[in-house]
Amino acid sequence: MRQALLPPRLLVVADAAFTGGRPLLAVVREVVAGGARGVWLRDKQAAPGDRRRLAEDLAELLHAVGGVLIESPGPGSGAGDGIHLGATDPWPGGASQAPVGRSCHSLSELSGASAEGCQWATLSPIYRSGSKPGYGPPLGPAALNAVPLPTWALGGVDAENAAECLEHGAAGVAVMGPVLRSPDPAAAFAKIQHRLDEVQR
Repeated sequence: MRQALLPPRLLVVADAAFTGGRPLLAVVREVVAGGARGVWLRDKQAAPGDRRRLAEDLAELLHAVGGVLIESPGPGSGAGDGIHLGATDPWPGGASQAPVGRSCHSLSELSGASAEGCQWATLSPIYRSGSKPGYGPPLGPAALNAVPLPTWALGGVDAENAAECLEHGAAGVAVMGPVLRSPDPAAAFAKIQHRLDEVQR
């Protein structure tokens, strides 16, 4: 039986491709100082050894404040508290008991993720997003109505629309560009968190 874990309502997607050349660890450190308690390490371009060290540093940073690190699978992964699969990634084998989530792009994919035992999923793109091209037109927040498992809205989510996602049934939102690209990542994170905190759940 895999242990229970759900990301916090505001999950930061960490990928070095979106930091404008700044070290990813330094950017995430700022975001955690600004209140982040959940990070999804999606960076798949780093060499396995570098990624492992980055994951270990991120895990230490987050665990010190009671946060969680979720990792995309790949060489060098394994330091996180949970696994987030891509839409077509195979179910993790072996003896790992880490909690599992999955990226989904339709209601049918969400239903499949629920059936295979995922504890959470992301659904994207909810809004138009330059960070996630190639997945078709935006689904819109109404796609979050009556989802079959806890689902985090992803794709084009920012401080202006994050609360709308919760109002339509999302368990949380996942953000990348609006935080990682910001000259003040901590302030950008805090602004989105404030909008979410205004929504009564």
